[in-house]
Amino acid sequence: MSDVLSAIKSRRSTRSFTSEMPPKELISKILEAGTYAATGRGMQSPIIIAVTDKAVRDRLSAMNAQIMGNTSIDPFYNAPVVLIVLADRSRPTYIYDGSLVMGNLMLAAEAVGLGSCWIHRAKEEFETDEGRQILASLGIQGDYEGIGHCVIGYKKNESSAAAPRKDDYIYEI
Repeated sequence: MSDVLSAIKSRRSTRSFTSEMPPKELISKILEAGTYAATGRGMQSPIIIAVTDKAVRDRLSAMNAQIMGNTSIDPFYNAPVVLIVLADRSRPTYIYDGSLVMGNLMLAAEAVGLGSCWIHRAKEEFETDEGRQILASLGIQGDYEGIGHCVIGYKKNESSAAAPRKDDYIYEI
């Protein structure tokens, strides 16, 4: 089986990370994979914000927890790296484009031996004044919608086995 198919079959959402920061080289490989996701008409509507600064990561976690309505937990599961995917709302395929970037990021993390998890509420985060200020501080202009956070890091525990695939998953004509 190819490496890609192996990564697809072995990837699971990681919900417990060590605090150890992965090497920059691994993060760069994951980011590069995200830039090769398919996008509508090849227009590359998404952008990725790579957050490795602990203070910023913790700020985003607090924002996310507040939106979730539970400020007593870390919605990023202690992952040291947060890759935020946003996409340009002016493109009709922006949600799909951003979702494909998220998929590539998670598969690339698995391929390089790291865990990942898609964390929601990026849309709500970047609709707040604080979220818009973060974008402005990075020089990001335009009408971007938060698609998701791909949190990555070293897995604290081994991944579980895949659940059996449901019987009616595929229909053939």
